Amino acid sequence: MQNSHKPDAIDIPSWTDKYFSNTKAIVEHFGDTEVTYAFFLRRPVLSATRLATQWIQAQAKKQGMSVTIEVLHEEGEWVGAGEPLFYLSGSFALLVELETLILQTLGSACVAAYNAYEMCQILPNVSFLAMDARHCAGTGMAEMMAYGASVGSKVAQSKLGAVGFIGNATDATAHFFGREKGLGTVPHALIGYAGSTLKAAQMFHECFPKENIPILADYFGREITDTLEVCNAFSDLANEGKIAVRLDTHGGRFLEGLDTQRSYHVLERHAPDAVRDYRTEAELHDLIGTGVSAAAIWSMRESLDNAGFSKVRIIASSGFTPQKCRSMAWAKAPIDIIGTGSFLPDRWSETNATADIIAYGGVPRVKVGREFLLKKER
Repeated sequence: MQNSHKPDAIDIPSWTDKYFSNTKAIVEHFGDTEVTYAFFLRRPVLSATRLATQWIQAQAKKQGMSVTIEVLHEEGEWVGAGEPLFYLSGSFALLVELETLILQTLGSACVAAYNAYEMCQILPNVSFLAMDARHCAGTGMAEMMAYGASVGSKVAQSKLGAVGFIGNATDATAHFFGREKGLGTVPHALIGYAGSTLKAAQMFHECFPKENIPILADYFGREITDTLEVCNAFSDLANEGKIAVRLDTHGGRFLEGLDTQRSYHVLERHAPDAVRDYRTEAELHDLIGTGVSAAAIWSMRESLDNAGFSKVRIIASSGFTPQKCRSMAWAKAPIDIIGTGSFLPDRWSETNATADIIAYGGVPRVKVGREFLLKKER
């Protein structure tokens, strides 16, 4: 498996917490011993430890030393708050300086896996694309987030029969989803360059004649009009199911032809129960508000079907968090694919992984209050 966290790529003493480097010097002066660490998070997650454990093994090999890693949960297995994810045993002088970087590689991937699974669980019949790269703080984070999404997706696929994540946006992390290259539609920048949605579609088709044609419909605020124009221009491909329209209308306006009242009417036709039950303000916005609402998606589906383009697929993007996915499920929104980066943790503090040494020289010992980390008899 590819891994951008190569052993030679990081100057560990420069990037670890200083007190760990100080401890390494003290231990080397007074005598090394074998220790066992327990790594855990304070919130429920799905186990996504492979990048972290591979990095540990690479560091040990680089220094000609051996470590023992006891992974307690299979990849994708649910892990409760405070439950150790894995135990790590080896030289104290070696491991103490690695702790900071191990923690950086652990928590966020586990939370992303949990969130991705939740989204696939809520909408099991929808395909997802991981579009998180632009929201990540560097390539290391982008690798961890794509990896986490793939773990959550695989669990949903195997346990629930969900479609799950079918790919992602970048070539570098496509391997996590069983692909050689990233997937995507076209950016707004290309529409602006072309001067019209149709012209952009024509340019795309000329350069990539074997690819399905993607329509990004919101640039000029004519989602319905421009989508139908492209479908009519490429009617054969539309009828073969080789055209997809992506809805990315921003939250400052409604999709073409809609307002609040018309949005209510759309859902009354297709999913009346979605707006008859009690909904929070945020949930109601997802259903009948501005941007890519459930009503907007139904309106696009109606327009396509009425024009004879029932095989044109709908891609939805823009803020598809687990909660927005839940709103779409209530409305039975006819979404074929969701492009999302919203499996990224909402609050970064919830990704904080922690480690404690639980044994020195084979003797169990841990700070007061963390006794729950000690190895239990099996």
